[in-house]
Amino acid sequence: MKPYRPAFALKNFSSLAPSKPPISVQNVETFIDARGIKTGFDPNTCRSNFMVENLLRKGYLSTARQVFDQMPSRNTVSTNMMISGYVKSGDLLKARHMFDTMLDRTAVTWTIIIGGYVQKSQFHEAFKLFAEMRRHDTQPDPVTFATLLSGCNDAEADNELVQVHGLVLKLGYHSSIIICNSLVDSYCKTDHLDFASRVFEDMPERDSVSFNALINGFAKDGLTEDAITLFLQMQNLGFKPSDFTFAGVLSAAIRLNDLAFGQQIHGFLVKTGFVGNVFVGNALLDFYSKYDCLVEAGKLFDEMPDLDGISYNVIITCYAWSGQHEEAISLFRELQFTGFKRRQFPFATMLSIAANVLDLRMGQQIHTLAIVTTADSELVVGNSLVDMYAKCGRFEEAEKIFRSLAKRSTVPWTAIISGYVQRGFHEEGLNLFNEMHKAGVRADQATFASILKASANLASLSLGKQIHSFVIRSGYMSNVFSGSALLDMYAKCGSIKDSIQLFQDMSERNIVSWNALISAHAQNGDAKATLDSFEKMVQSGFQPDSVSFLSVLSACSHCGLVQEGLRYFRTMTRIHNLVPKKEHYASMVDMLCRSGQFNEAEKLMDEMPFDPDEIMWSSVLNSCRIHKNQELARKAADQLFSMEVLRDAAAYVSMSNIYAAAGQWDNVGKVKKAMRERGIRKVPAYSWVEIRHKLHVFSANDMLHPQMEEIRKKIEMLSKQMEKEGYKPDTSCALHDVDENIKIESLKYHSERLAIAFALISTPEGSPILVIKNLRACTDCHAAIKVISKIIRREITVRDSSRFHHFKDGICSCGDYW
Repeated sequence: MKPYRPAFALKNFSSLAPSKPPISVQNVETFIDARGIKTGFDPNTCRSNFMVENLLRKGYLSTARQVFDQMPSRNTVSTNMMISGYVKSGDLLKARHMFDTMLDRTAVTWTIIIGGYVQKSQFHEAFKLFAEMRRHDTQPDPVTFATLLSGCNDAEADNELVQVHGLVLKLGYHSSIIICNSLVDSYCKTDHLDFASRVFEDMPERDSVSFNALINGFAKDGLTEDAITLFLQMQNLGFKPSDFTFAGVLSAAIRLNDLAFGQQIHGFLVKTGFVGNVFVGNALLDFYSKYDCLVEAGKLFDEMPDLDGISYNVIITCYAWSGQHEEAISLFRELQFTGFKRRQFPFATMLSIAANVLDLRMGQQIHTLAIVTTADSELVVGNSLVDMYAKCGRFEEAEKIFRSLAKRSTVPWTAIISGYVQRGFHEEGLNLFNEMHKAGVRADQATFASILKASANLASLSLGKQIHSFVIRSGYMSNVFSGSALLDMYAKCGSIKDSIQLFQDMSERNIVSWNALISAHAQNGDAKATLDSFEKMVQSGFQPDSVSFLSVLSACSHCGLVQEGLRYFRTMTRIHNLVPKKEHYASMVDMLCRSGQFNEAEKLMDEMPFDPDEIMWSSVLNSCRIHKNQELARKAADQLFSMEVLRDAAAYVSMSNIYAAAGQWDNVGKVKKAMRERGIRKVPAYSWVEIRHKLHVFSANDMLHPQMEEIRKKIEMLSKQMEKEGYKPDTSCALHDVDENIKIESLKYHSERLAIAFALISTPEGSPILVIKNLRACTDCHAAIKVISKIIRREITVRDSSRFHHFKDGICSCGDYW
C-alpha cells in the first residue's frame, strides 16, 4: 500500500500564509519524518495514523479499521483514534473490546471510553471506568472530569457526583473553569441548586458558560426571579449572552406568568440579532406556545429563517394542546417531507391527538411510522402508545406494549389504569393499581384521580376512604386536583357532608375544586346549594367555565327551576363570554321537556348551531313518557331509530314503555321486533350495595344470591307493612302483557328493592343504606322506597343513572320531580 501523502491538505494550509515561500511536498515529508524521530514516533506509524484520522473524519470507519489492522506497528494514538471512531459511530461494544485489549492506556484513552458510556446515558458504567482509571494510577485531566460530569443528569447520580467533586478538590482542580462549569451544570441537573450556587460563588473566574449553567438551573427548578436576576447581573458584568442564555431566560419567563416580559426578551433578541438563531427561535416559539399565543407562535414559525425538527415539534404540540388538531396534523404531514430526523418526529403528541379524539386508525398509522423509525423504543412514545390504545378500548394491544416497556414509570401505569376506568372497567383499573403498588411504583395525582373515579363509579365508600388515606400518606393531600377528586368521590358515594368538609379544609382552591363542589350539590339534587356555590365562586374572583354552567343547568333541570335555568343560560354569552356547547343545549332541552314545555324545546333545537343528537332526542322521549305526549314521542323515536349508531337500546325501550303504559301491546311488539332486527339488546338493570367491603349485585327477580331466601322473607314482611301505610303498586311500571297479580308480584323483586332488603338484614338498625343502580329507577320503586324509609326509620340513598334520591321519613330529596 502506498504511504499516505497529505499533499492537498498541505497545499491548503500553505495558502493561508502567502507571504512565506511555498513548501515543497518533499520538504514537508522530511519535516514530518524529523518530528517523528524527535518524538519517538515511527515514521510509518505516523503516516498511517494520519491516514486513519483522515478516513475517520470522512466517516469511512470500516476502511479506517482495515488500515489500522494492516499497520505493522501501532501506538496509543492509533488505538485511541479507532476507539474514538467506534464511540462516535455508536458502536460501544467494539470500542470497549478494543479498550479492554489495550496494554498502554493514557488519560485520553480513558476519557474517550468514559465519554462513550456518557453518550449512551450509562453514567454508572462510566463512573465505574473512572474509578478503575484511578486504580490504574492514571491521572484524570480537566477534560476527563468535564466528560464524566456531563453524564450526571439525574438524582440517581447524587453519590457519584459528590465523590467526583471531592476528588476535584483533592487534586487541586477547584480553580479550573471547565471543571467548575461542569460541576455547576451537574448540580443543577441533579436538583442540587444549593451546591451549584456555592460552586458558582466560589469560582475565582467565571465566563458566559458559568452564568448559562446556573440561569438554566434556576429556570428548570422554577426559581424564575433568581434566573432573571442572574441574567441581569451577567449583563451588568459585561458577559456576552449566548443562545443558551436566552433559552434559559425564556424558560424562566414561561414560569413567571408574565407575557409582557417575554415579549421584551423577544425585542431584545431582535436587537441583538439572536432571533434568527434556530435554537433561540425554538425557545421563543415554546414560550408563545406555553402562553397559548397561537397567532404569535404561528407568525414566528412562518418568519423563522431556519427551521429544524424541534421547530416543527413545538408548533405541532402548540396546536395540539389548543385543540386545533387539523392544523397539527397538517404540519405533521409537512414535516414528513422535510429532511429532518424522522426518529425525532412528535410521535407522542400525535398519539395524544389520536387518543383524545378516539381515532384508532390514526393512532395505528402513527404507531407504524414509529416502528419504521425505531422511535417506538423511546419511553415517551411507548407511554403514549399505551395511552392511545387504552383510551381507544384496545386493551390487549395496550397491555402488550405496557408489558414490553423497558421502564414502567408512573406515567404508563396511570395511562392504562385511566384507560380501563374511562371505559367503565373499574375493577380492572383497581386491580392494576394494586399491581402498581406491589411493584413499588409511586402513584401521582393523576393516578389517584383515576382510581378515585373508579371507586366513585362503584360507589364503594370504604374503598374511597382507603384511597383517601393513601393520598394523605403519599403527600398529595395539599394538591388541589387530588382534593377535588376526593370531593367528587365522596359526593358520588352519597356522602355530601364529607365533600363539603373536604372543600372547607382545602388550603388552596381553583376552578376545578369549585366545579367539583358545584357538581356535588347538583348530583345530589340540591339546586339551592348548587346555585349558592356558583355565586360564591364568582364572588371569590373565579371566572366560571363551561363545566360550572353545565352543573348549574343540570341542577335547574332536575329541580324544575326553568326560569333560573334560562337566566343562567343567557348569562353564559352575555356576561361570561362563553359559547354554549352541545351539552349545555342538551341540558336546556331536558329542562324544558321535563316541565312539559315541548314547543319551547323544539324551538331551541331548531335555533341551535348544530343538529340535535341522541342525548337530546332521548330527553324528549323520556319526558314524553312522563307527560304522555305520544305524538311527539313518535317523532323523537323516528329521529333516534334513523340514526346510524346508537349508544344502547334506551330509545327502543322508552318507546316500548310508552306503548305499554298506553296498553298498545301490538306497537310494543313492533318496537321490540325492530330492535331485534337491528341487533340491539336492552341493557339489563342491576343494583348493588356494599356490605363489609364487598359489593353485592342484584338483578330483577334474582335467585342467585346465597341469602336470597332471607331477602325474599324481608320483602314479604315489608310488603305487608307498606300496604298498611297505604302503598298501592303502580302496575303501569310492569311493562308486560300479563295478569295484574303477576305484575304486582314482579314489581316486588326489582333489583333496587332486593339490594335494600339485603342491606336491611346485613347492617345494624338505624344505619344509612346506599344503593347504586345502573339505569333509572321506575316510578313504582320510587314510591315504594319512600314508604320503606318511613317504616324502617332509616335514610336510604339511591343513585341511579340520572341522579341521587335521598329518602328519609317517607320523603325524597327530589320532591317527586324526576
